Parts: sequence; structure tokens; C-alpha cells
Amino acid sequence: MNEEIWISLIGSLGFPIAVTVYLLIRMEKNIRHLEQIVDDLIEKI
Repeated sequence: MNEEIWISLIGSLGFPIAVTVYLLIRMEKNIRHLEQIVDDLIEKI
């Protein structure tokens, strides 16, 4: 995302929501990896 989008998000939604969206986007890769690990564990059990 570019700076203009972030500035509009902060202006319209507020700083806490913009930070939350940013962190969720960054953490998506880790969440998908954890989902795969849980799926593998369920198959082993």
C-alpha cells in the first residue's frame, strides 16, 4: 500500500484502526503458516 492510502485510512478510520489493519496484513503470512501446521497436526492425530 502506498502512503496516500495510509493517510486516507488514518483520516477516515482513525489511527488505531489503521495500525490494526497494517498489522493484520503483515501477520497474514504467519497466520496461514500456523493454519497449515494445525491441519498437519490434526491429520497426525
